[in-house]
Amino acid sequence: MVPAARQGCHESGSSPPFPGNPRSTVTVHDGSCEFPDGSPDSVSGAVRVLGNTAGVRGRPPYAGGPPVTMPGGDSSATALAARSAPTTTSPTTASPGSPTLIGSVRRALRLMEAVASHTDGAPAKQLAREAGLPLPTAYHLLRTLAYEGYLRRENGVFVFGEAAVRLAMGGAMQNRRTKIEESLAHWRDSIGVPVYFALYRELEIELVAVADTPYAPAVDEWADFRETGHAHALGQCLLGQLDERARKDHLARHPVDRITPYTVPDRGGLLERLGAMGQMQPVIERQEYALGTVCAAIPVTVGSTAGAMAISLPLHQEGRLVPAVEQLRSGVGAMLGSVAFSISI
Repeated sequence: MVPAARQGCHESGSSPPFPGNPRSTVTVHDGSCEFPDGSPDSVSGAVRVLGNTAGVRGRPPYAGGPPVTMPGGDSSATALAARSAPTTTSPTTASPGSPTLIGSVRRALRLMEAVASHTDGAPAKQLAREAGLPLPTAYHLLRTLAYEGYLRRENGVFVFGEAAVRLAMGGAMQNRRTKIEESLAHWRDSIGVPVYFALYRELEIELVAVADTPYAPAVDEWADFRETGHAHALGQCLLGQLDERARKDHLARHPVDRITPYTVPDRGGLLERLGAMGQMQPVIERQEYALGTVCAAIPVTVGSTAGAMAISLPLHQEGRLVPAVEQLRSGVGAMLGSVAFSISI
């Protein structure tokens, strides 16, 4: 049977408090760097001071002797604290117990959202207005996003670039895979057995997803999954859906090899077995891939792509195998509505 598949700036951190100022914390953030007032830094990192800011810049306030009075009557510590403290609360300034947010990232995301609302793109001024940003800030962010490939400028308007398209495709793929796993989990819980889903794609057998539990574990991979398609139920089910030429091509690349005493002994025997399979009939495999395990698979074909679903059971529960796979087959038609779209994964 088939194994279970198991698809500068530094990292944010805080320095110890400054000597003589236990409330001070310095946080360094990766990515776009800003001071607390929201202005861009000119170096690769940003330092944000939280809490009491006295003594952060330069030396700590003089701890001994009389304070040094600055013009206007302020002590050096008081004046320094006044100069260091931000006058307004920036999106990047974190209050105790709240997450630290990077303002420039948030502004760039607002611009990306504004671009997404225009099928044919929009000029910088319109995007800045819709994102609620000053035009110079919007220009800087738009140029950066275009440089990184997330946007591109065409005929005076900004549209999504290739990097954004790849990002969207990755999100759609994750969503489809999640729905497949949810569907398999439904059958796992309904039947009480591990459930597998595989495709024959790019001339190889690919396990897309598996749902099992500690009480009904999937079969361990002890022999390479792609190399041993002739031995497990999913592989035999997928090979049975190929035409004769594609089937022989696969076996030329992955020769038949007896991996247990019960494995089909040779290429001729396997081809004979595959040729005798009835369309949409379950494929039953007993200890051909793993000793002590029995498996059954059913074909799930959409368009030109061969797919299969399978279950496995310990040998001592072999009596449950046929009823369980029939239960799976009877319900897979309704399930195809949530699985068929996944063939493009």
